[in-house]
Amino acid sequence: MQMEELKEAHADNIAQNAGIKKVNPNHNAKNAAIAEMYNDAAEYEADLKCFEDELFLVNKHSFKDIATEMHNAFPKEKDRDFAHELNTILELGWTDLVEVQKTHKIEELELIKATDFTEIIEVFNAKFPDYAGDFEADARVFLAQRWERLINIKKEHIKQELYEINTSGLKAKYVKSIYRKYHGLV
Repeated sequence: MQMEELKEAHADNIAQNAGIKKVNPNHNAKNAAIAEMYNDAAEYEADLKCFEDELFLVNKHSFKDIATEMHNAFPKEKDRDFAHELNTILELGWTDLVEVQKTHKIEELELIKATDFTEIIEVFNAKFPDYAGDFEADARVFLAQRWERLINIKKEHIKQELYEINTSGLKAKYVKSIYRKYHGLV
């Protein structure tokens, strides 16, 4: 009979405790302040990862498939028009070749501006069969350079943030570990 009473009391205890969530011991004012120090660096790291992934797609896929692959790889960014972004990068690079360096024809630039990104290689090669270089390789250079610049900029931002953390008297690795624990990323 005592055993049954103990079981009932224990069952009541379990039922009461089931509604109580465990408190994360890393959620305190001190850790919040330390984690706050790493917020910008974490944002830059996320941007860097995204840029590296985009550069990988630019280098890996055929030219006409790059925009589609970016849409597939980044479904959360459904509002981005990757084809338009890629075409803009190509237009800017070709504008430099035409207007600044004066090494290419204005007709090439006009064709690039008037053509959809996914069809640009075929249309360009058909319109300019006497083009001296490899248009796809030349165009791909502009795309790669853009992402390489963005990657280098983000690396510099991260480096600056880590420097600021180190000058505060804390080690950047320690602050990052607190940030990860505080936000439940471990």
